[in-house]
Amino acid sequence: MHRLLLVTSNKDSFSLLASTLAAQDGVDLSWAQSGAKALDMISDTAFDLVVTAERLDDMTGLEFAAKLISINPMINCAAASSLSPEDFHEASEGLGLMDQLSPRPGKEEAETLLQRLVFLKDRMSIPSGGRP
Repeated sequence: MHRLLLVTSNKDSFSLLASTLAAQDGVDLSWAQSGAKALDMISDTAFDLVVTAERLDDMTGLEFAAKLISINPMINCAAASSLSPEDFHEASEGLGLMDQLSPRPGKEEAETLLQRLVFLKDRMSIPSGGRP
């Protein structure tokens, strides 16, 4: 099971992303409308991936990502952004983001994001024999 949290004050901007992810077996989607609400949820629930919009009601997506790593530095996070890839890299350096998404991510981005999550989770799991 992959637990995903979508953080946006405008669900329409993530509608195609959400519908594509929800159609996959083993995906459990949750929503938060603000950064503060998402941070509260993350304190109580283990999520495999958090996806944030570029702008939230109470902070930017990158501000949210910075607060997120102070709560759980090992959580996978992706952020929607209209910045160029170079500017996004510069602005998000040190935030541990696994991916930049378009402001209205679509089906292909959802599938790629899920593939990356599965790959990362497989790499992080320890075989029953002990050592990774």
